[in-house]
Amino acid sequence: MSQPSRLQQDLAERILDLAREDGLIAGARLNESVIARRLDVSRTPVRAAFAWLQARGLVRRNPHRGLELISAPGLPDAGASPPDEVELALIRLAHEHEAGELEDAFSEQEIMRRYGLGRPEAKRLLARLADLDMVERRPGYGWRFLQEPRDPRVHEERYRFRLLIEPMAFLEPGFGLDRGWLAEMRERHRATLAQPWRETSAISFFEMNAAFHEGLAAASGNRFIHAAIRRQNQLRRLSNYDWVFGFERVEVNCREHLQILDSIEAGDLEVAAAQMRRHLQRASRLRWPDRPN
Repeated sequence: MSQPSRLQQDLAERILDLAREDGLIAGARLNESVIARRLDVSRTPVRAAFAWLQARGLVRRNPHRGLELISAPGLPDAGASPPDEVELALIRLAHEHEAGELEDAFSEQEIMRRYGLGRPEAKRLLARLADLDMVERRPGYGWRFLQEPRDPRVHEERYRFRLLIEPMAFLEPGFGLDRGWLAEMRERHRATLAQPWRETSAISFFEMNAAFHEGLAAASGNRFIHAAIRRQNQLRRLSNYDWVFGFERVEVNCREHLQILDSIEAGDLEVAAAQMRRHLQRASRLRWPDRPN
């Protein structure tokens, strides 16, 4: 194919970044419309980016499965390759931020020193945090966090708000889900259940969880519900990267999500709404352990 545009190359790299964040492995299905929505672009440039990835031998079009991931640098495989150092640093940063061990404002040099990163790796970490709306540049010099460390009162308020909003998304008159999204979400949950839990798995688990709740909010057809859940995901990201509940709670979460998807596919939206309410109520009762002073 002809030389791709800068936009196509950038989108191709962002698609691979999503695959890494989601913990996808070779053989995972990829959906153009879902990825276009996650990247907030139209399907046309995403289709061109996939064509370039296909020419590079990283994805292929399977007549029976659609787009399929073959490989990409940094993707997990059956051999359980060592975690990326930037992801390990991100997990440690999330833990230290939630424990109140990091100042609100910090510098790139501090990140390099604290987590043993070179400048390129520190820049990757900061760019990733900025893309996820967890940090922003300070005027003049350095960076600052956009969320405060974990607060039990905020946790309770957040879940009360979500209980008011998320179950009602199913009952909006315009509710409708793309079948490609449903298939991809099922596959991501099953892959999470099948893969061994590692130190950095909290990242891909949260991103899958966030995509699930945000996708259902978008399906409501109500832009205000969608915007509210997107904002909730931004606010809870660092807190959930510091995951302390082990794989047992991950299994419960995934199975409850899959039950909700079953009800949606069966057309039982009132049942799905009730299941979402129970799911959020159970999650609201989880409590992170107290941090030592």
